[in-house]
Amino acid sequence: MGAGHDHGTAATHGGARHRKRLWWAAGLLTAFMVVEAVAAGLTGSLALLSDAGHMFTDVLAIAMTLAAITAAGRAGTDSRRTFGLYRLEVLAALANALLLAGVAGFVLVHAVRRFTDPPEVPAGWMLAVAIGGLVANLIAFRLLRDGSKENIAVRGAYLEVLGDLLGSVGVIVAAVVIWLTGWAYADPIVAVVVALMILPRTWALGRSAVRILVQAAPEHLDITAVRERLAAVPGVCDVHDLHVWTLTSGMDVASAHLKLDPAAELGAVLTVAREALHEDFAIDHATLQVEPAGAGRHCTPTGW
Repeated sequence: MGAGHDHGTAATHGGARHRKRLWWAAGLLTAFMVVEAVAAGLTGSLALLSDAGHMFTDVLAIAMTLAAITAAGRAGTDSRRTFGLYRLEVLAALANALLLAGVAGFVLVHAVRRFTDPPEVPAGWMLAVAIGGLVANLIAFRLLRDGSKENIAVRGAYLEVLGDLLGSVGVIVAAVVIWLTGWAYADPIVAVVVALMILPRTWALGRSAVRILVQAAPEHLDITAVRERLAAVPGVCDVHDLHVWTLTSGMDVASAHLKLDPAAELGAVLTVAREALHEDFAIDHATLQVEPAGAGRHCTPTGW
C-alpha cells in the first residue's frame, strides 16, 4: 500500500507564471543583439562582438526556457508521461551551461590572437553601443530576477543575462580607456576578463542540472534527518529503501518503505508521515509503501 501527492502543479513551479516576463526579455535582447552585432562589424571591436555573442546566448537561453516550460505544461495530462516533461527545463539549463562555455572559449581564442596586433577601434561608437547594451541587460536582469529564485531553467537565462551585463560594463571600461589613452589592448583584455568571469557560473549551473538528471539527493536536504523523522512517526518500526531526488525546480520527490507495528492504524501513519515530509522538508510528493512488522512483533517509533 502507498500514498502520495499529485504533482500536476509542477508546471507552475517550473516557471510558467514567469512566461510573460521571459517574452519581454527575449524581445528586448534580440533587438539589441542585432544592434551590437552590426556595431561590432563596423567598429572591429572584439569586446562588442563578445557582448553580442553573449546576447545571442541570452536570447537562445530564454527561447529554450520558454519551450521547456510550455512543453512541460502541455505534457501534464499525457497518460504516457506520468511525470510530464518537467525534466525538459533541466535539460534547457544544461544546454545553456554548455553554450556559455562555448562562447567563453570562442572569445578567449580570438582575444589571444588580437594581442599580437590589436586593431584600431572607434571608442565613441563602442561606448555608445555598450551603454545601450548595459541598459537593455539591466531591464532583462530585473525581469528575470524573481523567476531565477524558483526555477533552474529561468536561472540559466538569468545567469546568461548577468554575464552579459558584466560584459557590457567591461566594454564600457574598454571604450573609455581607448578614448582617453588610445591603448588598443584594452579591447581584447576586457574580452578575456569577461569570458573568464562567465566560467564559474557556467560550472555551477551545469553541476546543478547534472545533479538533478542523475537523481542525486538535493544538496539542501539531510537524508539521515529525513529517515529519522519518518522513523519517529508513531507506529513506524523501520524505514528502508528511502530515496529523495529532485524532479524539477522546486519539486523534491521521495519514496520509502515503512515497516509498521501490527497495531498501527494505516491511515493515521500515512497522514502523519506525509505531513512531516511537507512541514519539515518541503517534500510535497511522496510515495510511501507500508509493510507489516510481522505477526506478534511490536515496536516503538525508534526501533524494535
